[in-house]
Amino acid sequence: MSGLIGKKLGMARVFDAQGRNLAVTLIEAGPCQVTQLKTADKDGYNAVQLAFEDKKQKHTTKPEAGHFGKAGVAPKRFVREFTGFENIDALKLGDTVKVDVFREGEAVQVVGWAKGKGFQGVVKRHHFKGGPKTHGQSDRTRAPGSLGQSSFPSRVYKGLRMAGRMGNQQVTVKNAVVVKVVPDKNILMVRGSVPGPKSGLVLIQK
Repeated sequence: MSGLIGKKLGMARVFDAQGRNLAVTLIEAGPCQVTQLKTADKDGYNAVQLAFEDKKQKHTTKPEAGHFGKAGVAPKRFVREFTGFENIDALKLGDTVKVDVFREGEAVQVVGWAKGKGFQGVVKRHHFKGGPKTHGQSDRTRAPGSLGQSSFPSRVYKGLRMAGRMGNQQVTVKNAVVVKVVPDKNILMVRGSVPGPKSGLVLIQK
């Protein structure tokens, strides 16, 4: 199995077999339903499209309703493709994929979206130190300072660290260890932190 769609629930602490206190992130992983199967012969590559979390029929467009109806599933909020499925021939439209595809102790890749911070200055966005308060610079404490040279090249280089929008970006955490799997509650416990706010969308991949 390649992966699942989930929702971040928050963080907690658990004790392992050696008695160590571990910080873990709780993820509601699935259950997801198969809404489309892509093959190399028809689509040029092999992939499985999974859908997660029900949504109301009135919030579903007609093309979406037809797509979900063809698969025989209720309308869903999130739809994502996963490649690398080993048993893609054994799957069919409408099948349910649950959290028990993961095993305790295995490493997974978790993709999330960082919290949006809005427009921020260089001190918060890039951890600049800021200027001194003395020597007539009492109002330049959190300023970026010089942006370049005046005579040559007489412009600001591309990619210079400046103020701007911060956060709301896709972040990938690799080699996150699965600490515990709770199949009856569809909960996956991953060691460490996972990007995004509570109830934020995450993708768990093998």
